[in-house]
Amino acid sequence: MNQLKPIVGITMGDAAGVGPEIILKSLAVKEIYDMSRPLVIGDSKILERAKSFVNSELNIESVSADRIQDLPYKLGTVYCLDLNLLDASLPIGQVSPEAGHAAFEYLAAAIELAKENKIDAICTAPLNKEALHKGGHKYPGHTEILADLTDTEDFSMMLSAPDLKVIHVTTHVGIIDAVKMINPERVYHVIKLAHDTLKKSGITSPKIAVCGINPHAGENGLFGYGEEEEKVIPGVEKAQGEGMDVVGPLPADTLFFRTVRGDFDIVVAMYHDQGHGPVKVLGLDAGVNITVGLPIIRTSVDHGTAFDIAGKGIADEKSLMEAIRQAVEFAG
Repeated sequence: MNQLKPIVGITMGDAAGVGPEIILKSLAVKEIYDMSRPLVIGDSKILERAKSFVNSELNIESVSADRIQDLPYKLGTVYCLDLNLLDASLPIGQVSPEAGHAAFEYLAAAIELAKENKIDAICTAPLNKEALHKGGHKYPGHTEILADLTDTEDFSMMLSAPDLKVIHVTTHVGIIDAVKMINPERVYHVIKLAHDTLKKSGITSPKIAVCGINPHAGENGLFGYGEEEEKVIPGVEKAQGEGMDVVGPLPADTLFFRTVRGDFDIVVAMYHDQGHGPVKVLGLDAGVNITVGLPIIRTSVDHGTAFDIAGKGIADEKSLMEAIRQAVEFAG
């Protein structure tokens, strides 16, 4: 957009969860302002309420969309594009259709701002899928909303933690459906998304490793019904034929260790828990969720709304801060 620090639109997520708290904690840190111009997209009344949870003295200022690019963005004042959707009496730590609908609207507004180049990246606080559905929006999560509202068909979820990056062939579906959905073309496209994304981040020739579906990657037909040969290997071979440095399918039980050790730059996981489990073992406060393949930049915390601790002021902001850092990095 210009030579100024990037504007990162931070969506508030589900207002009944920890999103407002971790936003205020993050925006009390000078480092965030040193690297970016953070704009909260949500409800000012909810942020005001959250100040008491985290003992914050930050000033909350409601702003309109036409002012976004001209604000001073300085430590001490949190600017909020106030959609005024929720009342401050919203119950904490409970599933709420109103909060689910509001979380959708915050994201939809952020997407429009990004498409109009009014913000440089989106960073999302967590939403609650049950509340989202009860609010009338039948999406599995943030990723699918982003894809739908940007008319994107070829996309994937990438998790980034210290020493480990994982990208997914399938995500929010049951394991039986996931195996049905895996096919060579999808495997190839996710490999290419991984390759292109890492090149943009400065890795000249990314080393990519692909998980098998079955234990021991099928062990030459010993496990499963030939899924690796039918669904995975043709996609790997197509990517190899285009010059990508990719190997697999490899056994998942050792692949993540090898990647953390430094053998590979990224792992292509076949389904949700295969990829999420290793990242979350490294620490819930360390992981960042990045949607790749979109025409806009989106990062997110890699944890949920934590209703059980919402309103207590104890939620850890490290994942959100890391998500903001990575949004800035991808915004260039």
